[in-house]
Amino acid sequence: MIRLENLQYKYADGTTALKSIHLEIQKGEFLLICGPNGSGKTTLIRHLNGLLLPSSGRVVVDGVDTATNAKHALKRVGMVFQDADSQIIGETVWEDVAFGPENMGLDSTEIQERVDHALDLVGLQALAQKSCHLLSGGEKRRVAIAGVLAMQPAILVFDEPFANLDYLGVTQVLQQIVRLHAMGHTIVMTTHDVEKVVAHVDTIAIVHGGELKTVGFPEKIIPQLSQYGIRPPCFSLFGEKTVSWLTE
Repeated sequence: MIRLENLQYKYADGTTALKSIHLEIQKGEFLLICGPNGSGKTTLIRHLNGLLLPSSGRVVVDGVDTATNAKHALKRVGMVFQDADSQIIGETVWEDVAFGPENMGLDSTEIQERVDHALDLVGLQALAQKSCHLLSGGEKRRVAIAGVLAMQPAILVFDEPFANLDYLGVTQVLQQIVRLHAMGHTIVMTTHDVEKVVAHVDTIAIVHGGELKTVGFPEKIIPQLSQYGIRPPCFSLFGEKTVSWLTE
């Protein structure tokens, strides 16, 4: 669904943030992009929906180059940012989730259906009329996810979705992401907290110093994490099998 071809990106001051990135993301895949702070993870994913455009190389979403049609990528790829507060703009949960569909010019019936469906998916229908500023961190993150889902993208991108969440918040958000993947969404996630999600991903990519160092199945990549400054999952240190944060 997404193909990165020799992607390079330079900041306005000339600093090279991404260097010759080649990566393919398949339909229905759950890809984890990990790396230490400052490695280029967030800069990379902002290219997936056209928020950033390559300095050179190409990003192709469903056969369409983002440099020639960024709006196509914005429709196909929904992004949930690290800071949920910066993404929530509605007074109530319902109003916030409705914001995207309203700006798409949809009629009121379609908006109602999309908002209700999105809130059902993240388990927040009961909080539809609650003020957003009264929500917990995990609930705010789920509202942000619902707001993206209401736009009906095929691909969901999560930037550090577990940041600043307690254990309950992490499990709530992780449960929703895993459920969305099971429903057929293509998922891309960045995090340095590999342990929280590794049991559920299909592929891991390591970004370090703006370069894609390696990509492969979790069992291949986990032993390489520490050499790139990424904390490996605790279970791997004791030779245990992959352990999920979600209770069965």
